Amino acid sequence: MSVALGTTRPLPVRTTPVGDPGDLLASLPRSSPYAWIRNGEGIVGWGEAARVAVPPGSGRFAWAREWLAGVLGGAGLPGAGGPGTGPVAFGSFTFDEDAPGSVLVVPQAVLARRDGRAWLTTIGDAPLETVTPVLDPGRISYGDGSLTAPEWEHVVARAAARIRDGELEKVVLARDLVATAERAIDVRLLLSRLAGRYPECYTFSVAGLVGATPELLIRRTGQEIESLVLAGTTARGTGPADDLARGAALLASAKDRHEHECAIASVRTALGPLCSSLETPDEPELLVLPNVQHLASHVTGRLADGASVLDVVAAMHPTAAVGGTPTDLASKVIRELEGMDRAGYAGPVGWIDANGDGEWGIALRSGLVRGRRARLFAGCGIMGDSDPAAELAEAQAKFRVMQYALEG
Repeated sequence: MSVALGTTRPLPVRTTPVGDPGDLLASLPRSSPYAWIRNGEGIVGWGEAARVAVPPGSGRFAWAREWLAGVLGGAGLPGAGGPGTGPVAFGSFTFDEDAPGSVLVVPQAVLARRDGRAWLTTIGDAPLETVTPVLDPGRISYGDGSLTAPEWEHVVARAAARIRDGELEKVVLARDLVATAERAIDVRLLLSRLAGRYPECYTFSVAGLVGATPELLIRRTGQEIESLVLAGTTARGTGPADDLARGAALLASAKDRHEHECAIASVRTALGPLCSSLETPDEPELLVLPNVQHLASHVTGRLADGASVLDVVAAMHPTAAVGGTPTDLASKVIRELEGMDRAGYAGPVGWIDANGDGEWGIALRSGLVRGRRARLFAGCGIMGDSDPAAELAEAQAKFRVMQYALEG
């Protein structure tokens, strides 16, 4: 089989079973590493067989699907190996549909492992890049991003007041922090630390956007889809008893339960028209991570037609968990108050194969790495009774994920 990369001649695609590769991340060269890993399984890639900047606008996901059909069309492996077998494209989409920066990349080589099987896919003459030692970035210093902490607290207070006035139910506000290292930041080091400390999260790397998100936006396997909805957060406790008390308080919190219900409702609204069946739990459960606890709900369904995973992503983004409720009003308030460009933060990130299967998360707990600098992001769901100081503390707890990745 082959793929047609733009106007160039079709290039052969080869997928070969391989022995257990061990740590997938250890196979990555320093240049342009791509990754999607959870509990040691997933896919990594390197090299670029094709790359495109997706034009901004409301039709960007449809544009991306058409581009992928032209590049990967006919390169799928129906019935052989399942999702991720054959060529794949990694992607990152900006949170704001009108912002530039969305990208799709088809690596020249992809190494994958799932359910005890491993395989290597190459396109054309895939580069045999040397895997060099992972480098430490040295001392890390931090500076304010778009807003100082007091300025951001003021923004939270203004948003909460607008919610109390009845303008909207919820809005998610993000803030950024700038990290500067002594030496160029090696993305592979961040990936290794994140995957090791947060194995239950999806550790990702796409075009400089690196992170470990707990939130699975959508997984498509044939007609079956899954989503993990997170909304409502508290920090971990100082000990086992405090931890249990914090978790119980989160489950009992009217503010956090309402925030979670808003998120579930937005998923039902988005997925309902695409699905012949859809199941959402009556009650959330606790997802306990090393730094925070979340209210979580696992959603499953079956697609009614042949929609690709990107079609589902288009229908779901932005969810109430990262935007707010109602979506349009929340997006307007974000643009007015947040005071920064989110870039890929809280946007869809993941991969898609030639059959339309794939996994996409929401780019949370992440940073945008450029040379010696990394722009870190964190966000909080704001309700009418939100306390600005408490929201700032929650954002600080979420920053610690990427701070750990940088500092160890």
